[in-house]
Amino acid sequence: MVEEAPPDPGPRRFGNASFRKWHALLGERVDGLLKEYLSPQVMEFGQAQRTEGADQAASAGGPIVELRAYFLGAFGSSQRLDYGTGHELSFLAFLGCLWKLRAFEDGPEEGDIERSIVLGVIEPYLKVIRRLILTYTLEPAGSHGVWGLDDHSFIPYIFGSAQLTRPISEDEPMPTEGSVAGAPRPSDVVKSTVVDLNRGRNMYFSAIGFINDVKKGPFWEHSPILFDISGIKDGWGKINKGMIKMYNAEVLSKFPVVQHFPFGSLFSWDADPEAAPPVQSVHMANQPMAAAATSSWGHATAMPGNNPGSGGGGIPYSRAPWAAGAGGNAPAGPPARGGKPDTGPPPPSSFPAGQSGTTSAQFSVTKAPWAK
Repeated sequence: MVEEAPPDPGPRRFGNASFRKWHALLGERVDGLLKEYLSPQVMEFGQAQRTEGADQAASAGGPIVELRAYFLGAFGSSQRLDYGTGHELSFLAFLGCLWKLRAFEDGPEEGDIERSIVLGVIEPYLKVIRRLILTYTLEPAGSHGVWGLDDHSFIPYIFGSAQLTRPISEDEPMPTEGSVAGAPRPSDVVKSTVVDLNRGRNMYFSAIGFINDVKKGPFWEHSPILFDISGIKDGWGKINKGMIKMYNAEVLSKFPVVQHFPFGSLFSWDADPEAAPPVQSVHMANQPMAAAATSSWGHATAMPGNNPGSGGGGIPYSRAPWAAGAGGNAPAGPPARGGKPDTGPPPPSSFPAGQSGTTSAQFSVTKAPWAK
């Protein structure tokens, strides 16, 4: 389909308008694709084994209505010519719908199907997305700048760090430290040779490799959050746990993301009477209009215990490792964690702290919340 909708020639700052042609082709063919590759049992809601919400969806035209919406939403916006974590979330919802409709059958060992979905479906999906981004120069959707983990994606860092976490038995909880034997060190993400060696077999390094393909300059400069994470000494288990917490706070709990998420019968909107009231995140508090943002949508939800003085674990943001001095002046010597990248200039010796509620606050480099 990319070959059927070649990009318009000539340089341009924003997305290539031919992406609209590509997305239109997808819209024309989505029903045929779903009917071709999904079994009749799934398309008819299983008949014999209906999941919760099946009757409601069947009466509304069957699951194809909801499957179509999530699938089309997973490949960027043809209107804004962008792609971001909200579109990525839509693809997860598409797979979640298929899971609820019993489209997947497990293998002889427990966990086989989960691994097959991650490595055989999600990673190829990300490769398609990266080709779309490069072909049509899709803009990041709602990029957080220095607050963001990645311009476009998040889930490869969750699954990629899980690949490198130490093995566990069925009755063990998710590990909070340690790595699988022979795993590359977290600090190796700044080494292009190590990234190239591992990007074909690990989703974390595959995502880092794509960043290196599209961005130039020192890694700490264009990806400060990922650079800070690279200094974690407790292994990939801690990184994986932190990534899950950060995804909850920065994607699932952010109104700019979920405002575009459609709810239906398979993923319904249900109020949680025990949910804690939302608190303003540090990212929102540091925006220029933060002082005037008093409406409920201006207070994005943070993780429980993240509000000041609560004493909870939370994931508060702080400054970059080289900007830890008072007033933004860095202490003498190298950064406390992560080390210096093997190429490019060193981190700045000082960094303006910025004042909350003003534009100067946008120039404060943040730090991974769990990289302690």
